[in-house]
Amino acid sequence: MIPIWVTWLVLRFMLRLLTEVGSPIAVRISAALRPNAPILAEWLLHPGFQALIAVALILLLLYLLGWTATRVVGRRLIRGFDRLVERIPLVQTLYGSVRQLVGVLQQEPGKTQRVVLIDFPSPEMKTVGLVTRTLTDDVSGRELAAVYVPTTPNPTSGYLEIVPLDRITPTNWTVDEAMTFVISAGAVAPETMRYDRTTDGPDDAPT
Repeated sequence: MIPIWVTWLVLRFMLRLLTEVGSPIAVRISAALRPNAPILAEWLLHPGFQALIAVALILLLLYLLGWTATRVVGRRLIRGFDRLVERIPLVQTLYGSVRQLVGVLQQEPGKTQRVVLIDFPSPEMKTVGLVTRTLTDDVSGRELAAVYVPTTPNPTSGYLEIVPLDRITPTNWTVDEAMTFVISAGAVAPETMRYDRTTDGPDDAPT
């Protein structure tokens, strides 16, 4: 039952978001159909059927958006939307931050691996984190890393830790493997992992 429960938690979170966005669309369609098809209009207003239609419409919209984004016209529209959002102060901050985070996670960091282990919440314990960028202490010159620590089973919430680069344990996991590990509460993971910090390989953080 545990895999079903975890899967349900994630899907319920996604379905709730999709339904909140798509329900107004289903209501408008119901209002338009009421003069000619009142029975169908009533079906559309049923909560369960409305949620189903709303999710289907949103998924279709996301598919069309992804398809359009791969075309020249679609890329121009997205650039135009970005320029429009940049003129809205609060929205620009939120949208721009998330957009930069997504772009960062698609690239390899320069001084360490993307997926790492850090000592958290105590030196005797480790947790999986994602390095979002590297920094330098302006006093000591020590190299630091901004590490996002996702929580289980919902990785959209978590902690942001500033960790010295020499206290990070690099791994050979991909981001997909790390997120699967977090969402499954550790049940799904590669057979091996690097737990101890060493200085034997090129992938190790400098000490």
